[in-house]
Amino acid sequence: MKNSKLKYMIGISAVAKYRQLTLALLLLPLVVGAQLKEAENLLTGAERPGAYLPLLYKKRVAVVANQTSMVKGQHLVDFLLENKVNVLKVFAPEHGFRGDASAGEAVKSSTDKKTGLPIISLYGNNKKPSAEQLSDIDIVVFDIQDVGARFYTYISTLTYVMEVCAENSKKLVVLDRPNPHGYYVDGPVLKPGFESFVGLHPVPVVHGMTVGEYARMVNGEGWLKNGKKCALDIVKCIGWDHNMAYSLPVKPSPNLPNKWAVSLYPSLCFFEGTNVSVGRGTDKPFERIGAPYFTESSDTFIPVSKPGAVNPPYKGKTCYGFDLTNFAMYYVHGLGELYLLWLIESYKMAPDKGQFFNSFFDKLAGTDQLRKDIIAGKSSEEIKASWEYELIAYKQMRLKYLLYDDFD
Repeated sequence: MKNSKLKYMIGISAVAKYRQLTLALLLLPLVVGAQLKEAENLLTGAERPGAYLPLLYKKRVAVVANQTSMVKGQHLVDFLLENKVNVLKVFAPEHGFRGDASAGEAVKSSTDKKTGLPIISLYGNNKKPSAEQLSDIDIVVFDIQDVGARFYTYISTLTYVMEVCAENSKKLVVLDRPNPHGYYVDGPVLKPGFESFVGLHPVPVVHGMTVGEYARMVNGEGWLKNGKKCALDIVKCIGWDHNMAYSLPVKPSPNLPNKWAVSLYPSLCFFEGTNVSVGRGTDKPFERIGAPYFTESSDTFIPVSKPGAVNPPYKGKTCYGFDLTNFAMYYVHGLGELYLLWLIESYKMAPDKGQFFNSFFDKLAGTDQLRKDIIAGKSSEEIKASWEYELIAYKQMRLKYLLYDDFD
């Protein structure tokens, strides 16, 4: 992938006025990023019922699912019930069972109106199922679409589910799905002391693994509490590998509504640890950045409260910023690396640099070094060079757990 990547050419005539950030966003890229082959005749794990229904019959089943857990247009829970599987309860991750809760919003346990099944929230104070909640369960099914970034919390939910299954001798069946960022690995590796729900393990920001592969790594590296192992069955996808693109058929969370937002997410989520908006509360979340102090830019937006974006940053205030949709379309998608220029230049443009970062930034980065490097004025190339050796070691470890052909 790296060898086939085409470089983005940036002129320098307007840097004095707008800096590299503004110029990079205003100029149409002269060439596009590497083109990824779309998967053909793809079957997700959930779309291979012959591989998992026999494991579930005559068992008491719990399902970890959300709005992405679809089987040919039908929700997995409905599909299992229709096929006489004894589903007793549903566990729902961040954003809830139907996926309409804001990031960080408390999700209450409830009852599914369609099926009458109890829905137990795995967000807020109950991130890990209790032994009591699994006492009447024989087997747990996990089927959630991930986006391949360490700070996207579904893999943390997976880890806690694996942990409680290991502690209570319950089998976990993971129905695998492609990773839309499975074609590269990049970013700082999480350091000890920076663990949180947005990063539990020493992996880079873009880990390049499917949920099934990640589960294998968690087991294999002994990352569960007390080194326990989870009894794990993974139902693989068919027709996909790490050289292929994947456009998500269902938005994985309210603020990742399309493939361009998904493509930008690993690079833009760092801004959640700053005073720059990523467009929550607008029609283009994670497709734009802005703040009231970016006054020289041409794009403006006013965030408002809406489903999935309750009380967004700068609600009701005019933000000046940059629309990144074309940049995602022509350059970032298929690039195969994090794009740090916006973050670096936004810091330079901030009038009060002491207020730019907040306490969440280091958790997202998994280290305090990225913040320190930006403050020190290091370039994107210098920052990326500091990740090189740890990424080499991570890539070697990762190879042991792959279920699909790796990227070139």
